Amino acid sequence: MSCVMADYLEKASKLAEQGVVFVTITLVQPEGHVPQDIGAKAIVTESGLEWGTVGGGRLEARAIEHALAMIARVMAGAETNKVVDSEIVRYELQRDLNMVCGGAATLFYEISAARNWSIAIFGAGHVAQATVALLCTFACNVICVDHRQEWLDKIAPRGNLRKIMAADMSLEVATLPAGTFYVCMSQGHATDLPIVRRILKRDQAAFIGVIGSQAKAKTLRGALLKEGFAQEAVDKIHCPVGLPIGGNSPAEIAVSIAAQLLQRRDNLA
Repeated sequence: MSCVMADYLEKASKLAEQGVVFVTITLVQPEGHVPQDIGAKAIVTESGLEWGTVGGGRLEARAIEHALAMIARVMAGAETNKVVDSEIVRYELQRDLNMVCGGAATLFYEISAARNWSIAIFGAGHVAQATVALLCTFACNVICVDHRQEWLDKIAPRGNLRKIMAADMSLEVATLPAGTFYVCMSQGHATDLPIVRRILKRDQAAFIGVIGSQAKAKTLRGALLKEGFAQEAVDKIHCPVGLPIGGNSPAEIAVSIAAQLLQRRDNLA
């Protein structure tokens, strides 16, 4: 096995273990003056080119653009039932890419998207930061939504993390895949209530959790019942979210929440 192939397999395996959606691009048929040999590979994640090269320049730029479009479809939930999707595209370098060298290149795109577990965290405060960091070690998609860019910036980027800054966080509910696991831990009842309201109205959640005390849970459920939501729907809300383990530090609360999410995921399997 060549060093390049060994490096590719190591990188691809690590991304798969982390649950990162990625596209492998392979040059399968170079014709004429192509800047890479047959078998050249590159890996593209949602963040862009992650590893390798299929020639650089306009060819690689077009390849990255194509791979990102494939990833966007998966992240939007359009292909959640597909584990691997592939495409073959042939580029005439001069005609399609305006490259003076001429020739042609056929690229094979293969997307690895085994994970279809989406978790949306509303809020980016201290507990949310600890929870997001832990969840990103799982094979899942994590979406963190907050109206404060400065707090979102405190969360380290990860391949399976999408951060969304939204003035009205509740509007993001409609953009998330059906079957999403929701955890609300924004700045309090006033900001959690509109989010939970939209989650219940959409009625496609696999899990609804809200951080808070028993008193907050009573207030939240009471407000929703007064608005006309059925008792059965309101009873789906886990508040306080998390298993009754650990202490009150952000790290231990994060463990209790992650454990409950895993428990729910496994019960649904």
